[in-house]
Order: sequence, then C-alpha cells, then structure tokens
Amino acid sequence: MTEFLTADELRTLTGYKAAPKQAAWLREQGIAHRQVGGRIIVSRVHTQAWLEGRPVRASSGPNWSALPQYA
Repeated sequence: MTEFLTADELRTLTGYKAAPKQAAWLREQGIAHRQVGGRIIVSRVHTQAWLEGRPVRASSGPNWSALPQYA
C-alpha cells in the first residue's frame, strides 16, 4: 500500500473520473489534496481522518517556532 490513493481509489472515493470534478468534490468535503498537471494527489492519512470525522490541517512546512531559541 502506498502513501497516496491510486487513480482507482480516488475514482471510487469521489465518484468521478475527471480530475477537475474530483478536485471539486475533495474541496467540498474538506479533504486536502494537490493537483499536479491533470493528476490529483490525496494522502491516505487525510482520507482516513475525513472518514473518522477528524479535522486535518495541511502542512505548510516545518514549524520553526517550535525550536528552542539560542542567543
């Protein structure tokens, strides 16, 4: 099993084959995803959290403020 949904799994989840419709459905459901060219990328972690009703924030990079400050 890979970290990301396969094309078939994404089609099953959204009910759509076309990437724009898949992306629209994912946005409506609040599932974080990326569109690269004509391909939609969705993490299994985000899908699982959505199924469980847990909010998932998309990471925007490392939290540098969490590191200790040195003078």
